[in-house]
Amino acid sequence: MLIHVVRPGDTMYSVALQYGVPMSQLIQDNQLPDPSRLVVGQTLVIQYPKKTYTVCSGDTLTSIAKANGTTVRSLMQNNSWLQGNDLIFPGQRLVISYQQEKQGTISVNGYAYPNIDSRLLRSSLPYLTDLTPFTYTFTPQGALVSLQDQTMVDAALQTAVQPLLHLSTFSDEHGFSSELAHIVLTDPAVQSVLVAELLELLPKKGYRGLDVDFEYLYPSDAPLYAQFISRLRDTFSPLGIPVIVALVPKVFAEQPGTLYEGHDYQLLGQAADFVLLMTYEWGYTEGPPMAVAPIRNVRQVLDYAVTVIKPEKIFLGIPNYGYDWKVPFRQGSKAKSISNPEAVELAARSYSAIRFDEKAQAPWFRYVDGSGQEHEVWFEDARSIQAKLALTQEYGLFGVSYWNLMRPFPQNWLVLNSLYEIR
Repeated sequence: MLIHVVRPGDTMYSVALQYGVPMSQLIQDNQLPDPSRLVVGQTLVIQYPKKTYTVCSGDTLTSIAKANGTTVRSLMQNNSWLQGNDLIFPGQRLVISYQQEKQGTISVNGYAYPNIDSRLLRSSLPYLTDLTPFTYTFTPQGALVSLQDQTMVDAALQTAVQPLLHLSTFSDEHGFSSELAHIVLTDPAVQSVLVAELLELLPKKGYRGLDVDFEYLYPSDAPLYAQFISRLRDTFSPLGIPVIVALVPKVFAEQPGTLYEGHDYQLLGQAADFVLLMTYEWGYTEGPPMAVAPIRNVRQVLDYAVTVIKPEKIFLGIPNYGYDWKVPFRQGSKAKSISNPEAVELAARSYSAIRFDEKAQAPWFRYVDGSGQEHEVWFEDARSIQAKLALTQEYGLFGVSYWNLMRPFPQNWLVLNSLYEIR
């Protein structure tokens, strides 16, 4: 796998000729909405098939996989244009394997809301180990609030992906509730009700794991939160259900701030089976323009985390979105969240060249809208994803977790599948 950065004068034909690959493959792999409009600074992922197979009449993905010593899941990973479908036609060429050797094996989790487009979900599932519907919350009495998640859970189970139940104190109206967390952490009766409801719901729904995400905790609740996670692990471990806890991106133990003080990395790392580092949102909707997950900031979090948590217990959070800010930035203004392909399309429409910040390892550009307002956009591309994924090998991490799957990002799956075997 190679990543080509579009230069002035490049066309799909010239890029295909340069790398010796069919132009149709290049377009198909990168799923470009308009191949005739390349943007200077845009990335294109180049793949080199090692073994291919041409579909014959009567073939199915199952029969092709069996005949070639592979799996249907692997066929779907190597042929992203299938988009999770098993519908094939005579004459189509399937890639059985690529020339690039994998760098290792990782677990891949992805979050999604229950209203995710079914086609988008289906196209993402072949690349996932776990799928986490967002989110279950609970009442002050400890009763779980229902979630319309069964379709997602069933889709995961049908494709050998583990569904994880996401438990949080989040509501659309109020965000994360410090008080709700405080109640369940300090009231034994409420906590017992919640644990009992989780014990009943997980097997009933078909969940294979539990992901807990309490944010903005009162500092005094930090040890109680670790005790709660430990209780959940003691409860679910005999059932073969791992407990994961999401951690805000801290860079040292006593980091001040309402977001950080309730998460004790060492205690939570000991209490949970796995942890997820939420290494994103440095660039955020109400802040000034910058990369959502600058690689230098991500490294700082990892450098601290691995001193108190075993690397093989860590999922690295990866963002699947960007932001469009009006500039100059004014306090109180809000950036618009956009998908990564949408950012490239926006650059094409505004005739803007995409630049790449080497320190942040992230792409960005500026443009002027129809009313004369200047904007600055930061997003993710194949280069920034490759840089983040490389950290899993460098630090010996267990896997990665994407927030979130609600928007397409075809190049991400190309890079991920090229570099790693997915558990």
